[in-house]
Amino acid sequence: MFFAVVVGLLWAIARHFGTLLAKMQPMEINADQELDASGLSCPLPLLKAKLALNALQPLQVLKVIATDPGSERDFEVFVKQSRHSILAFSKQDATYHYWIQKGS
Repeated sequence: MFFAVVVGLLWAIARHFGTLLAKMQPMEINADQELDASGLSCPLPLLKAKLALNALQPLQVLKVIATDPGSERDFEVFVKQSRHSILAFSKQDATYHYWIQKGS
């Protein structure tokens, strides 16, 4: 029971932090490559991003544009399970923008 409460609390904090990031202006980050996954449904934005990241050199940046609301959760989980990191995130209307740095 305690574990479930802690996990729930951490999830709520993470979602709140993500909402705050979405309201912030995106940082000026130069992307080495841009992937427009607009109009694609889960899991295609993530799969295409994985392929694009595989082609990049370590520490290069991929900018992903997606319209699938599930992409927010997908990319958060993906970077936690990989060496990559999300440098910035923004949500404008129904469009999600991610700046993902390839891990070393």
